[in-house]
Amino acid sequence: MTKYAIVTDLNRCTGCLACSTACKAINGVQPGDFWIKTLRIGPFPITGGSGEWPDVAMYFIPIQCQHCEHPKCVEVCPTQASHVADDGTVQIDKSKCIGCQFCAMACPYGVRYLNEESRVVEKCTLCEQRTVQGELPQCVTQCGSRARFFGDLEKGIDTFEAPCPTHDKATPYEEMMHTRTTAKEWLEPYTDADIYHLTDVGNGPHLAYILRNREWQGKE
Repeated sequence: MTKYAIVTDLNRCTGCLACSTACKAINGVQPGDFWIKTLRIGPFPITGGSGEWPDVAMYFIPIQCQHCEHPKCVEVCPTQASHVADDGTVQIDKSKCIGCQFCAMACPYGVRYLNEESRVVEKCTLCEQRTVQGELPQCVTQCGSRARFFGDLEKGIDTFEAPCPTHDKATPYEEMMHTRTTAKEWLEPYTDADIYHLTDVGNGPHLAYILRNREWQGKE
């Protein structure tokens, strides 16, 4: 079964918020609402260091729907509006959503919210409208530090894709967006020990984070 997800290299993420901005623009997310929130972790002392510059570290974690293996939001939805799609992502059928917000309360990551205008719950869809056409989620496409990659977990994180950067200003934008690179080709080497997930409370979060030479702080 396909299991679409995003992996973010936190050693490359600069916290620029381009992913949040791109997401809001393409999905029409209202002011004050977010499908992606970027959290700053630190500064914190490096193990064995003085705790003062330069013995401190800091990184950023983009938080969004984790498109879980066993989503708690789906379990509590009384109308089956929240469901797992064939591509492994968690989606919301807005025609069935009654705005009860049980799913928002059940989500371990606080990434769902009620749209006050439409009175339905919204969240990250992994840009389903794009991926069904073979395109990448907008947050992956617009990541300026090339920290975010999209792919199928069944094929392994090494195969996840992002646009291949080019410094040739004559390259048309559309052509550049359809030239792909993979996590294995582009990222600095990483091991299984460098791959993390947000706290698993039995839901099995799919989105992954790569972090090297830093203490993972995403468990709480």
